[in-house]
Amino acid sequence: MSHQVCQTARASRPPGRCPLPRFERTNPVTDHHIGLIVPSSNLTMETELPRMLTARESIAPEDRFVFHSSRMRMKHVTPDELRDMNAQTERAALELADARPDVVATACLVAIMAQGPGHHCVAEADITSALRAEGAHAPVVSSAGALLSGVEALGARRVAIITPYMRELTAKVVHYLEEAGIEVVDALSLEVPDNLAVARLDPADLRDHWRRLNLGRADALVLSACVQMPSLASIQPVEDEAGLPVLSAATSTAFRILTELGLPPVVPGAGRLLGGQVSGPGGSGAEAMAGRS
Repeated sequence: MSHQVCQTARASRPPGRCPLPRFERTNPVTDHHIGLIVPSSNLTMETELPRMLTARESIAPEDRFVFHSSRMRMKHVTPDELRDMNAQTERAALELADARPDVVATACLVAIMAQGPGHHCVAEADITSALRAEGAHAPVVSSAGALLSGVEALGARRVAIITPYMRELTAKVVHYLEEAGIEVVDALSLEVPDNLAVARLDPADLRDHWRRLNLGRADALVLSACVQMPSLASIQPVEDEAGLPVLSAATSTAFRILTELGLPPVVPGAGRLLGGQVSGPGGSGAEAMAGRS
């Protein structure tokens, strides 16, 4: 079964990584309100996304970001608990609709991918419908769909991935990616079923874990195919050492949030996807930011 990504970013893949310029503020300050739908036990999405977008404020201070979350009960990453959590999505979306966010991101990649290929389109449409019913018109991003968009934006066709999941769930993620046209050349499962324990994993360990993967045919490395497994601190160091683009579910979600807001997808120190060379609104990130200065 072939699957076309429902929303994609165009690829641009120049060699190397350029330093990000700082642009002086010439526009009025705008607060962008971001709604998050997160598992009740997720600690990392509300940590890494704000860190990335706060770092972005250092080079684009006219854009500020405010976060509003709604939670869905889930403690253990098992098929049954994931299904039960998905049943709470409409309630969570309705709660966020009352805040009138500018964009909504749903942030449990495996909960969507475990439902079968293409389900991120269904999940995004269901949340959109719930928001519209309450008069909220925010675009909707899923971490599952965002990861596909991030890989495509990098021009990658073959990836290696690291997940915290049990092997059964990692296999579902691999199948999902491959049905979307992305070959998974190697996958590493850390096999941590307790979601709070996943949040306590040391991101520095990923600087060793990636070496266990066969990257010979990979175009990119997904350092964390899970928004709960911390990885932000290791994205840039591993990319610099591995010599190929490194992304995560979280950096991909930031990429999609920024593009849905119509903002250049640029975040310092977060890998090539957010390094100012990948196309977003108005060309590459650096070009778009220069155009706003």
